[in-house]
Amino acid sequence: MSIENLATKEFRELMQNHILQTIEYMFDNNEEFGIACEIEHVKFTPELPTEIKESLPEITLFMLANYSFESASLDNEYLSFEAGFGNENFGALVQIPLLGIKQLFVGEYPILMNITSYVEEEEEELTEVDSMSALLNNPENAKLLKKR
Repeated sequence: MSIENLATKEFRELMQNHILQTIEYMFDNNEEFGIACEIEHVKFTPELPTEIKESLPEITLFMLANYSFESASLDNEYLSFEAGFGNENFGALVQIPLLGIKQLFVGEYPILMNITSYVEEEEEELTEVDSMSALLNNPENAKLLKKR
C-alpha cells in the first residue's frame, strides 16, 4: 500500500470511526484515559489566556480523569470535556476534532495511534471550488462545457 492511500478521505473516515469507537469503548467501561492531540485544532471555550495557550506544546497530552472524564462527551466529530489550566486552574470547555487526536493512552500504554491529519471540511470544499474556477478560467474549457 502506498502512503498516498493513507491520505484519502476514505481512510480519514475509517480512522475517525476507529477513534470514535475506541473512545466509546473507554466510556462504556468507565476507563479513564489520556489523549495526545494537535493543539492547533483544539477549541477552548472560553478562550484560554494568551500566556497559557502559548505555553501548550504543539502536541499536548490531556488526561481524562476525575472531573474531566465525568464531564466528557462525544459525537461523530468531536470529543469535548472540561479542564482547568495554569496555576489558577482556569476552567474551559475543550473541544477536539477526533482526527486531531494523535494517540490514546491507558496508563502508560498507547492503545491507538492516528497517522492521518485533520482536514476541515471548509478547506476541502474551497479546494473543489478553486479547482472548478481554475477549470472555467480557461476559455477553451468554458467552450467545451457550453457545448454540452
